[in-house]
Amino acid sequence: MTAMPLPNSEQPMRRYLENPGSGPTVLRIVLGSQLRRLRKERGITPEDAGKAIRGSHAKISRLELGKVGLKERDVADLLTLYGVADETERADYLALARRSRVPGWWQGYGDVMTDWFETLIGLEEATDFIRTYEVQFVPGLLQTADYAREVILLGHPDDPERLIERRVQLRMERQKLLTGPDAPTLWAVVDEAALRRVPGSVAVMREQLSRLLEVAELPNVILQVAPFASGGLAAAGGPITILRFQEPHLPDVVYLEQLTSALYLDNPDEVDDYMAVMDRLCATAEPPDRTVPFLRELLAGLD
Repeated sequence: MTAMPLPNSEQPMRRYLENPGSGPTVLRIVLGSQLRRLRKERGITPEDAGKAIRGSHAKISRLELGKVGLKERDVADLLTLYGVADETERADYLALARRSRVPGWWQGYGDVMTDWFETLIGLEEATDFIRTYEVQFVPGLLQTADYAREVILLGHPDDPERLIERRVQLRMERQKLLTGPDAPTLWAVVDEAALRRVPGSVAVMREQLSRLLEVAELPNVILQVAPFASGGLAAAGGPITILRFQEPHLPDVVYLEQLTSALYLDNPDEVDDYMAVMDRLCATAEPPDRTVPFLRELLAGLD
C-alpha cells in the first residue's frame, strides 16, 4: 500500500483513542502517517529518523506506512527528534502506539492467517462501507459454514481437517462484522455463475441460497445479481472489493485477491478507475428489488 493521506491538526488523534471501533490496523496507519507528517515538516530524512530509533530508513518506511506496530520507545525518540515537547501531545502519540499493538481478535487465528489477509480483516473492522463484486463464489462475508468449507477445500486440498475447520471458524467469526454494533454497509454484486455453481452438494447450495435470502433483508446489506445477460462485466477482470472509511483522511482502498497474495491500492487515480468499474457493474446488474425473486427462482430450481 502507498502512504495514507495525512491527518491535519484539526483532526486530533484523540478521536481514534476514544473510538472503540478503531482496530490496530487503522491505528498503525494513522499513527504512522502522523509521524510522517512531523518528519516532513521538520525536513528530516528517513535515514536520520532511522538512526534516532537505532534502525534504517526502511524501518521508518514500514512504520510510516502502518505495516508494523510501533514501540513506545521508538515513538518517544521520534517525537523528541521532531521537536514535540508538549506532554499532552506526546501522551496521545504514546497512547496510540500502545493501542496499535493490542492484538485484534483475528490474531488468534495465526495458524491459518496470512499477513495479506490479516490486513483485509483489520481494514474491514474499521470500514464504513464495503462494495464487492464476486465472479466465482458467494462473497466470504455471506457464506454459510458448509459452503465456506467446500470453497476452502478447493484452495487447500492438502490441509488437514483441523486447519480446514479453523479456516471455516475464521470466516464465520469475520461475518459477525455485519450484525455487530456500528456495522458497515455491504453492497455486493454476485455474478450469476457463482450462484449456479454448486460446490459440494445441492444441499450445501440450497442452504447458501437461503442464507442469501436472509441477508438480503438486512438494512445494511444491498445485494445484486449480475445475470448472464449482463454485458460489460469482462471489464472487471475478476473479483473486486472497495473499502471506504468514515474518517475523511483515510482514503478508499481497493482489495484485489490473488491466488497466494493480494494487492491493496489506495492511489486516487487507481481507486477511481475501479470505482467506475464497480458503478458500471451495479448499473448493469439486476436492481436490488429483483434479488429476492431471482434467488427464490434459483432455489426452486434445486428442488
